[in-house]
Amino acid sequence: MAYKKGEERRQKVLFPDCIDEYVEKDAPVRLFDAFIDSLDMGKLKFIRSTPKNTGTLGYDPRDLLKLYIYGYFYQVRSSRKLARECKCDVEVMWLLSKLYPDFRTISDFRKDNKDSITKTFKEFNKFCMGLKLFQSHTYQLTEVSLRL
Repeated sequence: MAYKKGEERRQKVLFPDCIDEYVEKDAPVRLFDAFIDSLDMGKLKFIRSTPKNTGTLGYDPRDLLKLYIYGYFYQVRSSRKLARECKCDVEVMWLLSKLYPDFRTISDFRKDNKDSITKTFKEFNKFCMGLKLFQSHTYQLTEVSLRL
């Protein structure tokens, strides 16, 4: 009896799979995406929340914040590991629309937006409690070793 075989890795595909099909409908990254997209980044005082008209294009703070929340939810705290997740994890590829920020960009975002990130985590906790996503009101996502 033969074994199951996967697809040939170098096989070209005429119509590539949609990355959305790889992410479950109830995956936490969908919640992160919806929540972050609903935020007013200027009100939360994120640096570079309004893009400049000159210079090299930067990353949207929303995308970096999605990555940051993903990292804390899945306990990936290192900026180097988060940068690696962008290329290895399909959910992160979906969450960031296949953007690959480097570790220094991720680290600088964290350093430059400490207070704003803390406010966002508090808002995210309130949001999750409102949807009754926590089993107990004593558990909060920010308590998962939020070290800024």
